[in-house]
Amino acid sequence: MEESSILRSKQAGILLCLNDQSKDWSISELAKSTGTTYVHVCNFIRDCESRGIVESQKHGKDKMIKLTEKGRLLTSHISGIYALLDQKNPEAQNQTRTTA
Repeated sequence: MEESSILRSKQAGILLCLNDQSKDWSISELAKSTGTTYVHVCNFIRDCESRGIVESQKHGKDKMIKLTEKGRLLTSHISGIYALLDQKNPEAQNQTRTTA
């Protein structure tokens, strides 16, 4: 199976930032918002473009990035995974109560 860089924390963070459509996202804004280097974001965005997850448009000297429909679906799933991981495990809580 091909290694996927999509679910790594910084890469997922970049995609989740792009999910905020109230803002126009450039590569430098994504780098700043996610604490990632410009080069790292640029390489990741190039990979995402080749997979049909994002699309970019040149605006002057800035490259503006936005999610495609496939990208919005992917970020929805990533958000769901994070929500599941953040939930407390009811079985673990029950075991803690019975042993206390």
